[in-house]
Amino acid sequence: MYNSIHDINIERSIILENKEIYIILSRTGTTFSNIIALFTQKPYSHVSISLDNSFTKMFSFGRKIPEKVLPAGLVEENLYDGVFAMFPKSRCLVYKVPITEKQFNHIQDEIDNFFENKDQYKYSILGTVTAYFNKPHKRENYYFCSQFVSELLINSGVYVTDKLPEVIKPMDLLEIENKIFVYEGLINEENYIDNYYGLFNYQKLTKAIAKLIP
Repeated sequence: MYNSIHDINIERSIILENKEIYIILSRTGTTFSNIIALFTQKPYSHVSISLDNSFTKMFSFGRKIPEKVLPAGLVEENLYDGVFAMFPKSRCLVYKVPITEKQFNHIQDEIDNFFENKDQYKYSILGTVTAYFNKPHKRENYYFCSQFVSELLINSGVYVTDKLPEVIKPMDLLEIENKIFVYEGLINEENYIDNYYGLFNYQKLTKAIAKLIP
């Protein structure tokens, strides 16, 4: 039983902070990302989701081979490797989203289900075009990055919206109300500092420690 609204807010805060996920908006400077940015007139053209703050295991739909636009499909990304490492001036915007344990487990289960049948999923090039015009194009097993991420968040109750995943663009995910700003800037490992925690990226720290060991 609650004694005041303050007590309700405290409990709600505790529940929300049981787990957390990360939304990573990015732009690498590839020809394809530049074309998308030209159409949308937005600073970021790609979005991924991470279940921890290492950013070495992010999930999205994108290129399977860093050097080539195709083939593309369901991918596991590393913010410090692959296509991100190929372009030194790649930029990102990172938000943390506190969620319940139930929501976290739901997202994890959905991601696991996707990857159990990884090879059957393809990148929806046509979907990225129709989304710009707010025209949904749904085709079984075809996704683009923000369609995939938003579907996970909508199905788990993290992202409440009237929009269909098929028309949601990367920057639309900034509509998530309880997001917490973490970082914006160059992805380059030497420049990346997690502003929210005030700690260097763990990969950089690991390398620094390794140099001290004979």
